[in-house]
Amino acid sequence: MTDQSASDLLEASRDTTVVVQRSVSQPVKEVWRLLATPAGSEALLGEGGVLGDKGDSWQSADGTFGVVRSYHPLEQIRFSWHADSDAPKSLVDLHLVKESDDSTVLEIRHENIPDGLDVAAITQHWEQALDRIAAAN
Repeated sequence: MTDQSASDLLEASRDTTVVVQRSVSQPVKEVWRLLATPAGSEALLGEGGVLGDKGDSWQSADGTFGVVRSYHPLEQIRFSWHADSDAPKSLVDLHLVKESDDSTVLEIRHENIPDGLDVAAITQHWEQALDRIAAAN
């Protein structure tokens, strides 16, 4: 194997990750309270998506679905995310970080995005989710 083909294989095997973040003018406690409601779940996951406890499945009207992997109140939610029934899973982390007493930074980190999915569209998807969360607060 040549150095070039080894390099090409390494590049092809790298996971794609999208990271988006937004500051909202609400304390962490209020942002978390929103996320724990059906409206907050839908703001994050899309219409019909409902966050549950660790191990609970979720599905949105657009066909995306997954399972809650970890749930740490006031800090983090991690869930698997499938674009459709044929897509491999990827992982999404939502972190809440106190910026000040009355503002919170929300960061979504979507890891292991499979080849063939439109990274720009996924980035836009999570940007819009943060916009919905910010608007709901």
